[in-house]
Amino acid sequence: MPSHLEHIKTASRFLRGSIAEGLADPATGAISEDDNKLLKFHGSYQQDDRDIRDERRRQKLEPAYAFMVRARLPGGVMTPAQWLAFDRIASDYASSGLRITTRQTFQWHGIIKRNLKPTIAAIDAALASTIAACGDVNRNVVCNTNPVQSQAHAAAYDWAARLSEHLKPKTRAYHELWLDGEKLVGEAAAAENEPLYGPTYLPRKFKIGLAIPPLNDIDVFAQDLGLIAILEQGELAGFNVAIGGGMGATHGDPTTYPRLADVIGFVPPERLLTLAEAAIAVQRDWGDREERKHARFKYTVDTHGLDKVKAEIEQRAGFALEPARPFRFDHNGDRYGWIEGHDGRWHLTLQVESGRLLDGDEVRWLSGMREIAHVHTGDIRLTCNQNLIVANVTATDRARIDAIVAAHGMGGYHRYSGIRRHAIACVALPTCGLAMAESERYLPQLLPKLESLLDTHGLLDTPILLRLSGCPNGCSRPYLGEIALVGRAIGRYDLRLGADFRGQRLNQVYRENVDEAAILEALDRLFARYAGERALGEHFGDFLLRTGVLAEPRRIPMAVLA
Repeated sequence: MPSHLEHIKTASRFLRGSIAEGLADPATGAISEDDNKLLKFHGSYQQDDRDIRDERRRQKLEPAYAFMVRARLPGGVMTPAQWLAFDRIASDYASSGLRITTRQTFQWHGIIKRNLKPTIAAIDAALASTIAACGDVNRNVVCNTNPVQSQAHAAAYDWAARLSEHLKPKTRAYHELWLDGEKLVGEAAAAENEPLYGPTYLPRKFKIGLAIPPLNDIDVFAQDLGLIAILEQGELAGFNVAIGGGMGATHGDPTTYPRLADVIGFVPPERLLTLAEAAIAVQRDWGDREERKHARFKYTVDTHGLDKVKAEIEQRAGFALEPARPFRFDHNGDRYGWIEGHDGRWHLTLQVESGRLLDGDEVRWLSGMREIAHVHTGDIRLTCNQNLIVANVTATDRARIDAIVAAHGMGGYHRYSGIRRHAIACVALPTCGLAMAESERYLPQLLPKLESLLDTHGLLDTPILLRLSGCPNGCSRPYLGEIALVGRAIGRYDLRLGADFRGQRLNQVYRENVDEAAILEALDRLFARYAGERALGEHFGDFLLRTGVLAEPRRIPMAVLA
């Protein structure tokens, strides 16, 4: 029997529901639960401040409802004018500045109901959108930022933007609800359809990402559809295709699990849109619509088998995939500081802790980036590791950008430890309704303690991938961390270890449901061994497997062909 959400989508009239009526109701700061499910397709979630939930209940007040809004920003690329517009939206409507997500876009929190429509309209006026930033559709398409290969990045980004536009929902509901578009009635309403998604859209969300070797800064094997750019003589020849990645799981339910995508072949650029449509159509028709915990594409692949799913994609696309071509990744995460591109322009990557852009006492992100955006003539890019790049800077403008960065305290990456430079944390409490433990707010407390241990063992500058997640759903891609904490309850986490530094191996549970003291004690012992026994250039996750601290994983993805 289809899940309740499937019935909501069926009856929604292509994502309209009664959202308009709910927004107009002045008696509550909320909308109905059914409409909240539909609102996700429009790029927004209803949330409440969990820090004050109990106090408001004691005062017989409804929760402090507000909304999170997320933009669809393919490849995380924007103009300085768009940056300034997004900054104004944060100051006019949001409660906590700008947040860079792990999918290369912005989200705004704390938007009260009466400001939801003006917020989305303002994003549209900035030539962006929120449609399909959430919901059971293809989400924001992420793309390698790789400023070293800026010519290749331009080609890959173009395909990311084309995929994003081609695969977005076609319903007019978005324009009706948020942009005062003409409402469809009569024959026009009856004729409306979704040629790819159909009236019930997908069983669950679908994620696409493009990576350019040797950098795997988007975690391409965590995507439902991962595309690995193959460059030949400096030109984009096409993409190796990987299917079935996904990070989400549920504590205590072994039928749910993180999974890395498998490479199934190669597609030339001119066939990419058709291939993506075919993969989505297979998931639309074969995905589990009864149990949402089992509805991601990774479960479809495992239920039907990789070969059968590949054959069905090829049959629907009308062509066979070519054999996968050789590639190799050697790095995961961002490279900070100035990097020169192929055309003599420069790119400055800045680290933003947990993606939070605020003006504090020591670092003034909003003010600093506002000043940069007023003078910058290139573009600005967001990364999947919650950082940002001031891109395409002329050599003559570097000094001016450096002066602004220094004046606002934004260049701290120069002093950061190896683990701090590779740390990601999801939002978690107080706004995420799924959070079981702290993540973003815990990271600043945890990092100094880890750095103290690492410093004791002479490892302070050693790069280690650290991922924190307030729950097992995996927005911060914790299962690809060499060290990861996955929330169980307030102050308690699963300690997971042993992913590799290239994003090609999942980690494993090392200690289950433990507190900070147990985590630090376990890591202290392992750091001591790593310092004394590691091979030259050996990363922490690889060391744990080589020395038998962790068992070899049972499943190794078809990842490195060269």
